[in-house]
Amino acid sequence: MGTGTDTITHTEVLVVGAGPTGLALAVDLARRGVDALVVERADALFPGSRGKGIQPRTREVFHDLGVLDAIHAVGGPYPVGVIWQDGTRVGEHRMFDPAEASDDSPYTDPWMVPQWRTQQILFERLTELGGRVEFGRELVAVEQDADTVTAHFVAGDPVRARYAVAADGGRSAVRRALGIGMTGETVDPHPMLVADVRVTGLDRDNWHVFPPREGSDGFLSICPLAGIEDFQVTAQFPEGTVPDLSLDGIRKVVAARSHLAPEDVTEVRWASDFRPRAALADRFRAGRVLLAGDAAHVHSPAGGQGLNTSVQDAYNLGWKLGAVLCDNVPDTLVETYEEERRPVAAHMLGISTGVHRGEIRRGEATRQLGLGYRESSLAVDTRAAAGPVRAGDRAPDATVDGVRLFDIFRGPHWTLLTVGTDAGLPALGVPTARIPDCEAYGTGVYLVRPDGYVGWAGDMPDGLAQYARRMGLQAREL
Repeated sequence: MGTGTDTITHTEVLVVGAGPTGLALAVDLARRGVDALVVERADALFPGSRGKGIQPRTREVFHDLGVLDAIHAVGGPYPVGVIWQDGTRVGEHRMFDPAEASDDSPYTDPWMVPQWRTQQILFERLTELGGRVEFGRELVAVEQDADTVTAHFVAGDPVRARYAVAADGGRSAVRRALGIGMTGETVDPHPMLVADVRVTGLDRDNWHVFPPREGSDGFLSICPLAGIEDFQVTAQFPEGTVPDLSLDGIRKVVAARSHLAPEDVTEVRWASDFRPRAALADRFRAGRVLLAGDAAHVHSPAGGQGLNTSVQDAYNLGWKLGAVLCDNVPDTLVETYEEERRPVAAHMLGISTGVHRGEIRRGEATRQLGLGYRESSLAVDTRAAAGPVRAGDRAPDATVDGVRLFDIFRGPHWTLLTVGTDAGLPALGVPTARIPDCEAYGTGVYLVRPDGYVGWAGDMPDGLAQYARRMGLQAREL
């Protein structure tokens, strides 16, 4: 911990952790003109594939953050699973329930991108926006007063910020420093191995699944990773086992559980082991420090929800910090982060655990398109009869006269949308779209938040200007 003679680095927001959560938050803050510094304990970005599935709602978020084209360029759809037994293909397994794209939901299936590539793309976007990441910065202590938070590191100057965000993973040093507990359960007592390897003797058109043989220690799956030559190996072990992460150890597991020979595994590029668990932080805020991502909730990887829920934490928090720091909105707006995101995280933990245990299919529940904030204090609906979209709901996409609503929503701003009404509108200083009809919305006036959820909805704009001023918009009445 530094001394009183240290030089102190000042920033508006300190983001601890350069994983998908921290980088997505930093991108969102940078495009709002917020001075944010990301610090990362490691000397480089995470090298493995771990969280490889980008769910449909996160694809919409990435569209807004300006990285979806890059994500699409390096990834691909999930392959069909092939089940093997004694060297013979004995069946197929569809990992996800199918869904058809529609005008209001253009992305329906997960998109496979190794986690290291997602982080690389977010890092490049952050750099493009003028943001910065400092590597080799291990946090050791956090102090705060009514106005600032100060972080101290093993090496380098302390950093003082208006707010700090813990995005430093399930073993969060920030969360421990704050004394915030996590409540949860062991989802599965069996240890798991996950590794990125090079393999010969398997096609890249299928996800190869090897169920446990009689007397076997557990299942094995070998999934070709989109856009690169690596395969992701996942293997389950008996309770109490310590998986061997070496090349020889992984070769033995693959050879024992499949028809492949040990030498068919030619290289191990990254490997890790873990025990599937589900845990939720007791709170998401302590003073001027907020928790996001795995620091706030830890999922089983089976449902493909951890990275996605985490990125959406960042997306919810970014616009709120921006409004408080840039638009003089009261700090009570930041309070709504925990109000909105903690119930969602709790719900998605249940989904992840259910998928892991075979109780829930990967489909409607895991796409995250139906999540919303109807119970939030930020959701105001003044209509006599609610339409298909209510305040707090995700604002659907639609194409009107060749223009996508998502393209109008895109950017760090609110959007005022009217459907099937010529009602006069207050001047809010935000993009406005008038469309004659849209089945996904129904008739009404909608003020869409910067994170793509409906904040205010009404038959007429009565009360809209008051709500807009509360959100920091320079609203003028009719």
